Amino acid sequence: MKILVTGAAGQLGTALQASLRGHDLVPLGRAALDITRLAAVREVIDAHRPDLVINAAAFNDVDGAESRPEDAYVGNALGPRNLAVATAARKIAVLHVSSDYVFDGTAKQPYTEFDATKPRSAYGRSKLAGEEAVRALNHRHYIVRTAWLFSTVGRNFAKTMCGLADRPEVRVVSDQYGSPTYVPHLADGLARLIETAAYGTYHMAGKGGASWFELTRTLYRHLGIATPVHPVATADFPRPAERPRYSVLTTLQDPAILLPPWEDGVAACARAMQSNAVG
Repeated sequence: MKILVTGAAGQLGTALQASLRGHDLVPLGRAALDITRLAAVREVIDAHRPDLVINAAAFNDVDGAESRPEDAYVGNALGPRNLAVATAARKIAVLHVSSDYVFDGTAKQPYTEFDATKPRSAYGRSKLAGEEAVRALNHRHYIVRTAWLFSTVGRNFAKTMCGLADRPEVRVVSDQYGSPTYVPHLADGLARLIETAAYGTYHMAGKGGASWFELTRTLYRHLGIATPVHPVATADFPRPAERPRYSVLTTLQDPAILLPPWEDGVAACARAMQSNAVG
């Protein structure tokens, strides 16, 4: 299968290039394709004629979206809309990656694909708008919601916590719960999805749930970091964007797309970090 990957220089785009090695890949970073420009999207689609487009490009500044909502909507709604329009015109499938932030975080059990969306932040609203555009404009679509991405590539929570490990102590929010997801596991799951599943909306995230505090403590344990980690409340770290208090994801769809437990992802990430440090 010929697959065009947008946002190929980011952490998910990088992992997809490894997970999709058996396919004919066209990995394009922002410099090669700005998905917010419809003419550019159409030109690239016509030039490469892929069987599938995977959109790994996004505006990911959750707090920045509160003061720059137009930028968030351009990256997270207009860009996916352009991809949906251009692919639908050529009868090409599109896979769009969305977020747990489309939910309000008031649930008491993991969110499934069939739960009602109700984003509480500008970022979440922009991601939901992107979903809706893709769903409406190209029936050959996969929409995949994921959460709390981390890896050894780019900027993410796990790398930030490693950068803080030389402090006397680290204080981490313990009353927000989500599904930590190791990006290479997600990329492998997406590779299985396009081979085995029908078009539709899917949840794909690290199995189980954890708080940011639990994620940090587990990462430090695997890395042998002795820095004390102390739990604190969300109110102790006010941020511009409201985060869902509980956004653990689960799937009622194809079991073939289930990802490993989030703890396995943390262990794999720690091994990769240690390997990179030795290398």
